[in-house]
Amino acid sequence: MKDPSIRKPKFPSDSLKGYDSVLSGLVDLLESARGTSSRTINAIMTTTYWEIGRRIVEFEQGGDIRAEYKAGLLERLSKDLTSRFGRGFSVDNLETMRLFYNAYPPERISETVSRKSGVPLSSTSKSETPSRIFTLSDLSEAFPLSWSHYVQLLRHTRSAEARAFYETEALRCGWSVRQLDRQISSLFYERILLSKDKTAMLKKSGSSKSGDMITPEQEIKDPYILEFLDLKDEYSENDLEKALIQQLEKFLLELGGDFAFIGRQRRLRIGDDWYRVDLLFFHRRLRCLVVIDLKVGKFTHADAGQMHLYLNYAREHWTNEGENPPVGLILCAEKNAAVAHYALEGLPNKVMAAEYKMKLPDEKMLAAELKRSRKLLETRMLVSAKKDPRR
Repeated sequence: MKDPSIRKPKFPSDSLKGYDSVLSGLVDLLESARGTSSRTINAIMTTTYWEIGRRIVEFEQGGDIRAEYKAGLLERLSKDLTSRFGRGFSVDNLETMRLFYNAYPPERISETVSRKSGVPLSSTSKSETPSRIFTLSDLSEAFPLSWSHYVQLLRHTRSAEARAFYETEALRCGWSVRQLDRQISSLFYERILLSKDKTAMLKKSGSSKSGDMITPEQEIKDPYILEFLDLKDEYSENDLEKALIQQLEKFLLELGGDFAFIGRQRRLRIGDDWYRVDLLFFHRRLRCLVVIDLKVGKFTHADAGQMHLYLNYAREHWTNEGENPPVGLILCAEKNAAVAHYALEGLPNKVMAAEYKMKLPDEKMLAAELKRSRKLLETRMLVSAKKDPRR
């Protein structure tokens, strides 16, 4: 039997010479590996989506397909592919893939690959189109940006010339998707055309702002990658926010049998933008969905607008026949204040709004629970940090 008083020696921080250098090297290695993983997945995803676009276009162009059948092709493909492979194949996504192929036809890819490799791709037989002989390596050469970059370029540029300009600058300056979006939104291309000193403007274009850069972990959790791999995104970037959401979920379920849990961190996509509903419940007596959004900061008018966006989406896409319109609940938590706010505007009548208010938890009780939970969680995190100084 081992003597409990005998313990393994603990190494002081300075006892292992060169340890910090080894640790730093391993951190760089792992971050580089994660970044490489996201780039590899993006390369496969981008080439796959280009190929899907090619097959859609060639199917539409070939054979005796009537116009009305062509119009319903994407809807049918979306339904069948989604049932087999999960998310990522909405009509909008498939339309983007079709646009992607049309914007980058095989002839252009042949020119790009030939220019980079020095070997022209002119050896295809008459029975083969160039697009049928491209390898993954070839297509990776032609598509060096991520799929998220190409979505921005396809959906938000106004001309082929503008798209080519932003693509070139994104490669030259190493723009993240956020930087690319910011430059397109600020009409950088149009301002360059009007500028007398174009060189000076181009030199400044590579500068980044706080929040532009993303970590390898964030790259891997890109919504498009998660869709492509059919993975669920059940994470929250803020530990306190995540813990608060879990506490609130438990609290609401303990109120009685009226609340039925539907989901946490539920993603929804509107156009090209992604949103995330913190909690989604179904209230049995009210026969409606309850959309709950947590804000760690103060309540603003923008929060109300965003909630109404969620409710409109939920009413159209998540509400079943015979159910009442969804209701939204915005919870705002701060050290000095807690506010619970119902988003009741736009409901069919005042009677329904009053019924919602009577059946849903009292606002003061929710505010008190929110403050109590936050204080408890902050205390736990503080104690944990003191026990483990490395955190």
